Amino acid sequence: MFKDEYQKAKHRVIEIEKQFNDPKVSANVERIKELTKEHRELKELTQKVEELNHLEKELAGNQRLLQEESDEELLNLIEREDYNLKQKISDQQKEIARLIMPPDPDDSRNVILEIRSGAGGEEAALFAADLFRAYLLFAGGIGWKVEIVNQSRSSLGGLKEVIALITGGQVYRLLKNESGVHRVQRIPATEKSGRVHTSTITVAVLPEAEESDIVINPQDLKVDVFRSSGPGGQSVNTTDSAVRVTHIPSGTVITCQDQKSQHKNKEKALKVLNARLRALEKEKQRREVSDIRSSQIGTGDRSEKIRTYNYPQNRITDHRLKKSWHNLEEIMQGRMGEIIESF
Repeated sequence: MFKDEYQKAKHRVIEIEKQFNDPKVSANVERIKELTKEHRELKELTQKVEELNHLEKELAGNQRLLQEESDEELLNLIEREDYNLKQKISDQQKEIARLIMPPDPDDSRNVILEIRSGAGGEEAALFAADLFRAYLLFAGGIGWKVEIVNQSRSSLGGLKEVIALITGGQVYRLLKNESGVHRVQRIPATEKSGRVHTSTITVAVLPEAEESDIVINPQDLKVDVFRSSGPGGQSVNTTDSAVRVTHIPSGTVITCQDQKSQHKNKEKALKVLNARLRALEKEKQRREVSDIRSSQIGTGDRSEKIRTYNYPQNRITDHRLKKSWHNLEEIMQGRMGEIIESF
């Protein structure tokens, strides 16, 4: 397996190493950076394939021992080793497949993160706030910057909705698999009988659009300004700084009231609008669904889920990976790297 990819990588490594010795190439700093990066990635690929070949030889040897051995105790040991080797081979194959997969051109982009409460009322809103806080802690831990575009609080301090711009290195690559329905199972703070409730929230991760991606006709926009308000409708600003931008052809509406400056609110609202319109256009080109956000987050029904957070059992399960982690509390404190890097 991966024989062709291995041979191509080996040949390319030799070519790059020859170029390193070329004075014309070595004098070009940018070219050297590009070649060094490619060389490092190809060496990693060849090393992974060689490790896979070694594991497969070990497995073949184990298979022979299983056929030849008669001692029951030794057979049990060999079977356990057989299982472990198959798991290692599977993991290595996935890692190699990831390395040879063409990179997503959007991977290096910043993202628009949108979280909304789904089924479960107030408890869903409280969990939306908890998960958003976990993303904030994770982002802060790796040096990303988070700017809230808009948020709507529930009466108990949860989040009915939050939209944020996250900027940094490889943000979309790391967060794109967070899109979908997240289900939580726990005893709500408002539940007197101690029963475990199931609620859902929806997460959408959209790559930030660049100016050249989408051209918007100013005549297609309707911009309204009003006073910002907090939970319960009370005014939090005495000037008309909040902005509502409506893209008339698509019916997309973006509201931003987090900044005191009307100009900054409009600027952020347009960033979100551009990201959504770009996502719609990409989905249209792929001839799938007309709304990428719907494909990412579904309806919010309890049966549609990518991940479950089970508080009584201190467990998080990702249903796409069919894998669980038993340190839920730590993960909700922003230590999400192990899950995010699993894709």
